[in-house]
Amino acid sequence: MFYSLNGEDLHMSENTLPSNTFSSVSRRAFIAGTGSILGALALPGRAAATPPALESGAHVPALVIGTGYGGSVAALRLAQAGVDVQMVEMGMAWDTPGTDGKIFANTTSPDYRSYWLRTRTKQPISNFLGFPIDKDVPRYTGILDAEQFSGIIVYQGRGVGGGSLVNGGMAVTPKRENFPGILPTVNPDEMYGTYYPRANAGLGVNFVDQAWWETVDCYQFARVGRKQAQRSGFPFVFVPNVYDMDYMKQESAGTVPKSAVAGELLYGNNYGKKSLQKTYLAQAKATGRVTISAMHKVTSVAPAPGGGFTVLIDQITTNGDPITTKSVTADKVFFAAGSVGTSKLLTKLKATGALPNLNGEVGKGWGDNGNVMCGRANHIWDPTGSVQASIPTAGIDNWTNGGVFAEVAPLPTGIETWASFYLSITKTPNRGQFSWNASTGQVDLNWQTAWKQPSIDAAKTIFDKINAKEGTIYRTDLFGVYKVWGDHLTYHPLGGAILDRATDNYGRLQGYSGLYVIDGSLIPGSTTVNPFVTITALAERNIENIVARDL
Repeated sequence: MFYSLNGEDLHMSENTLPSNTFSSVSRRAFIAGTGSILGALALPGRAAATPPALESGAHVPALVIGTGYGGSVAALRLAQAGVDVQMVEMGMAWDTPGTDGKIFANTTSPDYRSYWLRTRTKQPISNFLGFPIDKDVPRYTGILDAEQFSGIIVYQGRGVGGGSLVNGGMAVTPKRENFPGILPTVNPDEMYGTYYPRANAGLGVNFVDQAWWETVDCYQFARVGRKQAQRSGFPFVFVPNVYDMDYMKQESAGTVPKSAVAGELLYGNNYGKKSLQKTYLAQAKATGRVTISAMHKVTSVAPAPGGGFTVLIDQITTNGDPITTKSVTADKVFFAAGSVGTSKLLTKLKATGALPNLNGEVGKGWGDNGNVMCGRANHIWDPTGSVQASIPTAGIDNWTNGGVFAEVAPLPTGIETWASFYLSITKTPNRGQFSWNASTGQVDLNWQTAWKQPSIDAAKTIFDKINAKEGTIYRTDLFGVYKVWGDHLTYHPLGGAILDRATDNYGRLQGYSGLYVIDGSLIPGSTTVNPFVTITALAERNIENIVARDL
């Protein structure tokens, strides 16, 4: 499905974050590092009304392109610093129920809400028991974009909240010893002492009750994964999540509407998940200084004659067609459209002459976080359960010896499958590059499916050994006919506007004053774990510097 995570050991105490969070941050440091946030949120609300909705001809002090992790952090901190902020989001607001009374569709029943401007679903698991499971759907600005490039499909969230709407919620802080390889020009003391704790607090990270986890039916699949990992000598590790685990307990008990326990995730989660809509964006809107314009797609950013930047924005319909084009002037522009969105836009703007002074690093250093998937067929005495919570809580750590962390992922089909399913995050050297194709008027990504082989080799260091120990085999029916590896996709796009290369060391774009990148495109291709906590923490670090020095 659409998940990722990482972790370290099984212990949890009253006074520390579990060491399985890949972080040495204590709960006290976690809270202390957020003092400035909590203090700011405790201030009386600003008397002024929310800024008006975006209109053509407007002058905007700060325009944030995108409402994902980086953009949400930027909007909140700018607003708290007294700056009026306009956010533009290509996707929908996702605040209105559909015909079934729910905002989001279930993972097992994709409909018009599920895919971004497709007429047929493009599910990560395309086959089951040898049969194709994709189906026709009405063309609509749905929540999940399966963007097809040469050699890879990139899954991205579309809507207010970005990737937080559709990911597995695995809130993982990387192991500190791996950090220099993730962001080599960033001070790890600052990140682990201040910005990771601040990000975790802002995101609402919490932890599964392991005593409950040990007995509940919806995590039987994970317990099978633990038994088999440990029998083969691999560490099995728990990790935190942004899903409300207390709510999941109530779901399992049948006292509240089911959400994760009902398999909701890939196409949104109706109840228990703490997406950005409920955390950073809610706080940003509460300042009275932030307005979000959904269904608005930025097409151009260029220097304005009188200073600042002229930004052209198409307002679109649910069929993806433009209604009107708006032109606004922004003093400062923050690119936060996600790794792919920001990289494509900057590549286009440089190549077409709108922003010719961007340097040659724009579009480079893009990676897939080493994502690869596989399934294993268990024996009949190892059932994984017909009820599986869609929120993964643990995985298998072989990073030190094999360069891989494998999430023990759910396969919430509603029937017993006797299958174990995994999403692996792996160490891989391969990086792609975006380029402008003048003949098509589109941005291409240079990527080859063959570049996934290092990821497959890393994943095999775990699963070949487990299969040999258990006497089991790989599933060959999930990604096609007789196809073992899901090597056709990524859930974790990173890079394309690398920190301290395309930008300075805080995200200021080289060549222009007042243009910033503040999303996952700053990170060069890998975080060794699920990336959204690192994206959030880096955004917290960068916007603090920008507010202090540029405003």
